[in-house]
Amino acid sequence: MCGITGFWQFQSATELELRVRRMADALIHRGPDDAGVWIDQNAGLALGHRRLAVVELSAAGHQPMVSACGRYVLVFNGEIYNHLALRAQLGETGRAWRGHSDTETLLTCIQAWGLQRTLDQAVGMFAVALWDRQEKKLSLARDRLGEKPLYWGWQGDALLFGSELKALKAHPDFRAAVDRGSLALFLRHGYVPAPWSIYEGIFKLLPGHFIEIPLSRGAPMAQVAQSRPYWRLNDVVSQGQMGMLAGDDVTAIKALEARLLGTIEQQMLADVPVGAFFSGGIDSTTVVSLMQSISPRPVRTFTIGFNGSEDESVHAQTIAQHLGTDHLSLLVQPEDALDVIPMLPRMYCEPLSADSQIPLYLISKLARQHVTVALSGDGGDELFGGYNRYLGARRVWLKMQSVPGPLRHLCAVLLRCVPPAGWNRLFSVVKPVLPERFRLAIPGTKAQKLADVLMLDTERDYFRRLTSHWQHPERAVLGAREHATIMTESSLQPQADCFEHWMMAMDAQTFLPDEVMAKVDRAAMATSLETRAPLLDHRVVELAWRMPLHMKIRDGQGKWLLRQVLYRHVPRELIERPKKGFGIPIDDWLRGPLRPWAEGLLSEDRLRAEGYFDPAPIRALWRQHLQGSHNWQYQLWPVLMFQAWLAAEGGV
Repeated sequence: MCGITGFWQFQSATELELRVRRMADALIHRGPDDAGVWIDQNAGLALGHRRLAVVELSAAGHQPMVSACGRYVLVFNGEIYNHLALRAQLGETGRAWRGHSDTETLLTCIQAWGLQRTLDQAVGMFAVALWDRQEKKLSLARDRLGEKPLYWGWQGDALLFGSELKALKAHPDFRAAVDRGSLALFLRHGYVPAPWSIYEGIFKLLPGHFIEIPLSRGAPMAQVAQSRPYWRLNDVVSQGQMGMLAGDDVTAIKALEARLLGTIEQQMLADVPVGAFFSGGIDSTTVVSLMQSISPRPVRTFTIGFNGSEDESVHAQTIAQHLGTDHLSLLVQPEDALDVIPMLPRMYCEPLSADSQIPLYLISKLARQHVTVALSGDGGDELFGGYNRYLGARRVWLKMQSVPGPLRHLCAVLLRCVPPAGWNRLFSVVKPVLPERFRLAIPGTKAQKLADVLMLDTERDYFRRLTSHWQHPERAVLGAREHATIMTESSLQPQADCFEHWMMAMDAQTFLPDEVMAKVDRAAMATSLETRAPLLDHRVVELAWRMPLHMKIRDGQGKWLLRQVLYRHVPRELIERPKKGFGIPIDDWLRGPLRPWAEGLLSEDRLRAEGYFDPAPIRALWRQHLQGSHNWQYQLWPVLMFQAWLAAEGGV
């Protein structure tokens, strides 16, 4: 794992080197072991790299790396897990190897086959910047599932790119202009979806895409370059459904276990200590179980517990003992989590509102004290139907559709006729005589949400409603109009055989790369820890999409197939128990220890002076939250994360 950056702009050699070093140094947390720059003054091109040494610890892995023929220069972040197989495939082409780094393998493949074939053949997570000295062409590429980040864009006559926005901001021509359309998207989703970023003119390269930018004819020609896919999840979904795996349950279980074992064996290869995040949940336990089954020594596993309560760390300890891992659990106090919150704006170079970023940073910090690489179970929910919305969404939607549209809309109007406070008062009166299942917490909020859902007419609108924190963010963001995304453009959406599969494919292209993997990357890299996600190996993904829905969701339970693999290594009774999770009570903290911090960020005068938000709707939510009549945590937290980020950026 490393940090890459660079730019194209005609400057003196001294200025090119000075600027790119400054950009690379902004990424020192991603690569504390080594640094390098390479410049081509005649072309106006500068490349920078910060290295976290994981494979090939010697100077033979130093970057930027020049190909043996001298034509190509590469900076690379990530890991190519099949690089030894690629070397064998190259045969005599790469016989004069300088070392055993996967960077050299990747560069030699590009020299022999070209970039696109190399991307097709590579198995791994990566962000790549490649300079072709002969054609004066810069190519950028990102891995298939978006595990590794890559930002790029034009600022005046300068083309900038890097692993994080921190690097781009270090260039003197960077204009830190907040994109209000992206801000509206952030309020809706809790993250800024690709290809957008929080800044005007700066974009995320889409997962599975590459872009070739011809720079020989100047900026006007280069600025029209567009990225294109070398791998598309939508194609995988369609092809998988047309070629479902033949055989019974046992055949499917064996196929998945064999594929996972091969993937995990590759991902355990490193020249530094390797461990795993281990919550005791289905995904991480499957990964750890298979790791331990092929490891000659106890696998280092890490989890955290919260304030002595019964959470997943207790269960993880029991399973770790069964598997024989070398397990370490850290008890986290509330003040430990609270202390992380002021660090988040610097850790995340654009706003992110997932409260799980707090425990993720803490477990990364713990793991980094003992290992340099940690495997995780990310991706299991999106591939094997783990999220609750996959289990209940279709059932709820079908029930709703049994009611004629005009009647549903009338019910919605009637629900909205009574304000939330009125519903709360009504339920407080009748609560003693209601059955237990109808004794709702914050019934006013739930009545308003039900009214919103009753107004929807399509499954896709329903999914967007389920995945939106703010339903109308443009009402809160001044001068905003949401950008088009895969959520709004049907031509970009997958063609699936059922609503559940459609939701899974949508999440895998939005929530997974833009929130989950962004969160994992920044939290781990803040501690100089490399993370790897075996479930996101594209061969696992392609196999999962050849499995019918009943092998993922069965008897009202998700991840059926993954569970069957796990039961071969851990007794069922150790696995099946209610999920506890790592609870961060943000809603209560906003009324308690975080209230002064939040009050400062949400003050009406401050909001007006900054000019991004209309204070009225935000202050209304804040008052209702403090009164306890509503839980507006998921609406307020994105606003607070943006405000904290804005303050850390100096007001932009």
